[in-house]
Amino acid sequence: MQDLSRCPRNLLVCERSSFQNQKNRVSAQVEQMHFNYKVSLLLPDCSSAPSHLDKVLKSFSSFYLIKKLPIYKLLNEDFLRSAVYNGSVYGLSYQTHIDEDNCISLMPNGILTLSLDKDSFELLGFEGKPSKFNHRRRSRFVVTVNLTDSCMAPGERRYLRLLEGLKSRLPLQTDFLLSHHPGGGASLDPLLSCCDWSEHQPEVSVRSLTNLSFPVPESCDPHSFLQWLGAVEAGISCENSSNSFLSTLICPEPKTQTDCALSACVSGMLLPQDIQRLIGQLRCHLEQVRSWAVLTVHGFADSPMSWGGREHGFLRGGENFYSLLMSHDHTYQLHLAVGAHDACPP
Repeated sequence: MQDLSRCPRNLLVCERSSFQNQKNRVSAQVEQMHFNYKVSLLLPDCSSAPSHLDKVLKSFSSFYLIKKLPIYKLLNEDFLRSAVYNGSVYGLSYQTHIDEDNCISLMPNGILTLSLDKDSFELLGFEGKPSKFNHRRRSRFVVTVNLTDSCMAPGERRYLRLLEGLKSRLPLQTDFLLSHHPGGGASLDPLLSCCDWSEHQPEVSVRSLTNLSFPVPESCDPHSFLQWLGAVEAGISCENSSNSFLSTLICPEPKTQTDCALSACVSGMLLPQDIQRLIGQLRCHLEQVRSWAVLTVHGFADSPMSWGGREHGFLRGGENFYSLLMSHDHTYQLHLAVGAHDACPP
């Protein structure tokens, strides 16, 4: 019988610094997380979103859902010229599972990644490497192609080889999420014009919390703080009342209490540039109210990649997120977390 007392391994990298430090890494870390599906915000002593924050929350870029996209169409010459070569294209297979399905991602630097099972990899007939997360046998392979490389230019041998593989030997089709900064629009037309697609706006939800106990951020260790934060986001009480069988979680000591707090969430395919704007507005807000806030960004659990070009695995939960605790004096604590099937965050 499995020992349920043993917790799965996870990786947590913590950084304390100031936005006024020219060497702070916040912007770089935000940019490296390409595929984000949810950003959550917690503001103590706040009952409703200030107008400038509400405007940012509701102005995240729209994204497109393409139904049954033939993957070879990502090699369309017009699409490469209008969008991929110019950078800032984000694409990800939708409702595919990284531990059992073929998954595809297209990063803004033009890197196309195919995470394939063994049979699909052999059918494709294109060079790749075993997944880092194979165990006793090689059952998954990763094909990584830089579409901006000169050897992958339309008409070149490698380009034609991959195109032929995806059209004939392995005609992959999948629902696909696609976005572009800034604004998508005409740059994506060569691909959208030949597909069944729909445009979507990220969903925004806001709720007001009352009588919330919260730890003193400067005195709380990162694991305890993130555990408390997760309970708050999930709506789980940390009061640990004697008649509660749902949770034995308690708010870490030392703690204080606020009469009201604001919890806001944006979900969809979220671009790093929009998250950067939200962080900027939060900094301005905190200067005015002289308080603190915490922003948490979750990456897609089944994305082939996590930070940068690092391979992402799943195992139990597909953890792939970062949390930014910000104060009015411009100091911050940055927590980057992944599960057992990932390399350490950069």
